[in-house]
Amino acid sequence: MRTFTQVRVVGAGLIGTSMALGLKGAGYQIAIEDEDPRAEEIAQSLIGQVGEGPNPEVVVIATPISSISTLVKGFATRYPQAIVMDIGGLKSEVVAEIEQFPDISSRFCATHPMAGREISGALAARGDLFEGRIWIYTPTINSSELAVASALEIINALGGKKVILSAKEHDQAIAGISHLPQIMSSLLSATLIDISDRDIGLAGQGLKDVSRLAASNSELWSELLHANSSAVVEFLNILSKHLEDLSTSLQNDDLRKTQEILALGRENHARIPGKHGGKKRDYWYLPIIIADKPGQLAKIFDACALVAANVEDLTIEHTPGQDSGLVTLALSKVDSEKVFAQLIKDGWRVHPPRESIG
Repeated sequence: MRTFTQVRVVGAGLIGTSMALGLKGAGYQIAIEDEDPRAEEIAQSLIGQVGEGPNPEVVVIATPISSISTLVKGFATRYPQAIVMDIGGLKSEVVAEIEQFPDISSRFCATHPMAGREISGALAARGDLFEGRIWIYTPTINSSELAVASALEIINALGGKKVILSAKEHDQAIAGISHLPQIMSSLLSATLIDISDRDIGLAGQGLKDVSRLAASNSELWSELLHANSSAVVEFLNILSKHLEDLSTSLQNDDLRKTQEILALGRENHARIPGKHGGKKRDYWYLPIIIADKPGQLAKIFDACALVAANVEDLTIEHTPGQDSGLVTLALSKVDSEKVFAQLIKDGWRVHPPRESIG
C-alpha cells in the first residue's frame, strides 16, 4: 500500500535511474534530475518525464558520497515537508554530519542497496535491479517513524530485502564484502598489463568472472576506498598475509601449505550467498551447443517456456571466428531434465545436465 505518491530522484546514474524506473513501474509519480544535462535528459526520457514535476513527498539522493550531505541539507530545506533518503555506499560521515541538524535528520534515513552493475550510467539502468537484493537502512538518532517508514516503503516497492545496521557496522561490513572484491578485481587486471593481446585472447570464463568488477567507475571507487580507508586497510593487511604465505609456500615447494591455503578459501566460499543475495541453491547445469547465427537464444528460451522451466542463470562461451558456441543454463534438477528432453526432441546438440558447471 502506498502512503505517498510523489518521489524525486536526484542523480541520474545507474542506481538513481534504476530506482526511478522501478518506482514508476510500481505506480509512483517520479521526477528525476541531474547536474549533467545529458544524463538528466536520458533518464527523463526513460521514465517519460515532461517538465519539472510536482513538489516531492520523498526525495532520494542518488549521487556520489562527497555530495550527499550537502544535497540532503539543500533538498530538505527546499522541500520542508519532504522525507529525504540517500543510497550512498558509506554511512558514517553522512549520518554524523546530518545529525548535527536535528530538524533535517528527523526527516532523513540513510540507506544503501546492495545492487549494481559493472557498467554505469542511465543507459545501464534496470527497473528490476533491486529485486531480491539486500538493502541496508541506517536511521539517524533523530529519524522519525515517518522517515523510516517512507524509506522502507521505497525499499519494499523495489523488491529489496531490508536489513538495519548502524553506520559503523555498515562501513566495516562493506569494506570486506564490497570494497575488497573491487580491489581484487582491479589489481588482477592491472597485473595483466605485460601479458600480450594474443595470450589475453586465450582467457576462459575464470578470468572474465574475476576481472568483471575492474570495468567499474575508477573515480567513484577511488572516492569510496579513501572515505573508508581504515576499514579497507584492515582487510588489505589480512589479504597481504595470505599472499605472503602463499608466495612462501610456493618458493619452498611446500605443497601441504599451499593446499591448506586453497582449502580454506574453498571452505569459506560456502558462506557466500547465492543468487539475489539469498541462500545458495544447488543448481544443475545444462550445456548446449549453439550455431553462430541470430535467434538461437530465443529458440532455447522458447523451449524452456514450452516445458515451464525457470532459467536461474546462464553463461555464454564463444570465440570470434568459430561457427558455434556454448550456452550453459543453470536450472533446478527437475527443470534441467525437462529442458534437456525438449531440446533433444527439437534436434539440438545438448549434453546431459550436470551438478557442476565445470
